[in-house]
Amino acid sequence: MTRIALITGATSGIGREFVNLLKDDPSYDELWIVGRNERALEEASDGRIIPIKADLADPSSTDRIIARIRSANITVGLLANCAGLGYRSAVADQSSDMISSMLDVNAKALTLLTNGCLPYMEDGSSKIINIASSAGFLPQPGFAVYAASKSYVISFGRALAEELKPRRITVTTVCPGPVETGFQEVATQGREREFTGLWKTLSVKPADVARASLKASSRGRSVLVYGFSQKLLHFAAKFIPHKWILSVIKW
Repeated sequence: MTRIALITGATSGIGREFVNLLKDDPSYDELWIVGRNERALEEASDGRIIPIKADLADPSSTDRIIARIRSANITVGLLANCAGLGYRSAVADQSSDMISSMLDVNAKALTLLTNGCLPYMEDGSSKIINIASSAGFLPQPGFAVYAASKSYVISFGRALAEELKPRRITVTTVCPGPVETGFQEVATQGREREFTGLWKTLSVKPADVARASLKASSRGRSVLVYGFSQKLLHFAAKFIPHKWILSVIKW
């Protein structure tokens, strides 16, 4: 039986770094990599790397991936939910399509893919890594839908980790801050220069996040808050009244 690692968001950012780190890992017979960029998928594919072109904002894409898992003779050794989408603007300024796509990619697809993979995971050895965000610690005016969707990922991952303890399947939820990817350009809709100073100061490299995520997963950690500034935010979210923090984090 073929043992696979399934990685979403695999053509850029943290997801691509997961592919780079795992492509020679003998723990997996194949890497199934999911992404929208057909050219990047083709460039990454080889005998062990199986490309799956899919836009997770389209619910039918998730259905197709799950159907493929069910029809194959595989076990899922790792599910890395790395796909993410965010738009930085007031809710009133966002279209219904923008809102739906954020919720579909960040929450719905992640949940359904996890549910679809669970029957094919191995007790005692399979792992799930969900890439959330430090934005999920607090409400974020100007980034409300994205932050709320990542708050969902954090809550979902922590609950799932408890549910899967009897099967000894590790669930690790990773909460980085800004990462040096193309996410900012999409999130700011071409206004990334307005956020360059702050984002550059806080940004971390996607390879470092991916490496730390795999290490945390191997150690059985349920939550990884990556980066010193994000650890401070996590601490503040626990002990400082949110109305005080919200007054200074408006984007």
